[in-house]
Amino acid sequence: MNTHRILLVDDEPDILEFVGYNLKKEDFQVKTASNGKDAIEIAKEFKPHLILLDVMMPGLDGIETCEQIRSIPEIKNTLIAFLTARGEDYSQVAGFDAGADDYINKPIKPKILVSRIKALLRRLQTNGSPREGSMEFNGLEINLEKYQVRKDGEKIAMPRKEFETLSLLASKPGKVFTRDEILETVWGRDVVVGDRTIDVHVRKIREKIGDKYIHTIKGVGYKFELA
Repeated sequence: MNTHRILLVDDEPDILEFVGYNLKKEDFQVKTASNGKDAIEIAKEFKPHLILLDVMMPGLDGIETCEQIRSIPEIKNTLIAFLTARGEDYSQVAGFDAGADDYINKPIKPKILVSRIKALLRRLQTNGSPREGSMEFNGLEINLEKYQVRKDGEKIAMPRKEFETLSLLASKPGKVFTRDEILETVWGRDVVVGDRTIDVHVRKIREKIGDKYIHTIKGVGYKFELA
């Protein structure tokens, strides 16, 4: 049996049944919830690897549910993908700001959905299980389990996407990551952001940790290496 656990959250019974059925066919361990409040309680006990979360739900909506999950230590690093019929840019921005890892629009064909889910779950194994352990580089500590960065012992506040970008680059010192690689790993392949977004995130990271760690490879991307 597939060892990955998925929590599916949607207020539409047909969606729960249809998506749940197709996930179980792939041997995923699946639990469902019809609202945000129940989803949080189930997630605490089930500890899913991935939560598929609808945005538009009565009571606690998907954005609020995501924000609450990100504040709960034992489940805050769970992968979260919004599964929704809403395609407005502001909704996607709100979702990513709340801490989402991906955005999947309904309706979606089962094979494509499963493919997207498997791609997301591969992030858990990418670069030697990036959700565990820590990396240290001459005074810079990146704690992958706690999503925490310290410079010379001082804790640095770093939003999720900045942290994900930094940890990706630091996972293979000396390797040049193209902008496409960074985009696909940190934002997901179906998210429409430009090079400017990546450049802004790198600039903000440099402002916090200094310029000696991340180097620009003109026309290609970035690499992490001590100067």
